[in-house]
Amino acid sequence: MVDRARARKLAVRIRQLAAETIERQVKDPRLSLVTITDASVTPDLREAKVFYTVYGDETAWADSTAALTSATGVVRAAVGRALAVRFTPTIQFVPDGVPSDARRVEELLATARAADATVAEVRSGKEPAGEPDPYKHAAEE
Repeated sequence: MVDRARARKLAVRIRQLAAETIERQVKDPRLSLVTITDASVTPDLREAKVFYTVYGDETAWADSTAALTSATGVVRAAVGRALAVRFTPTIQFVPDGVPSDARRVEELLATARAADATVAEVRSGKEPAGEPDPYKHAAEE
């Protein structure tokens, strides 16, 4: 039986537990710049994805990914101890795509602003073609 509300509640609790476990129990220095952003659980409560982001460059991402992969068992054990479920879900750490998507949107907005500035520069000092008021009014006829 599928209970999506229970899966959402369980995902929130798993996100909290994973963040606390990484902060308090996992002693890997590569995880100092990791932030747990979200979690999702399948409706059958068997698998959980924990989304994370890393503050840093590509080497920090690679180091953090390796550290999270090695800490998966510790996180799953802590989640299993804290949750009152029959089966502890398997934990999979997935890089969160939101920061890279936000950077891409910022780049697109900067390009649009530059194009708008170019159009405004070309338009400055120009007069529109035709009459100032191109519409016919009933009073004039």
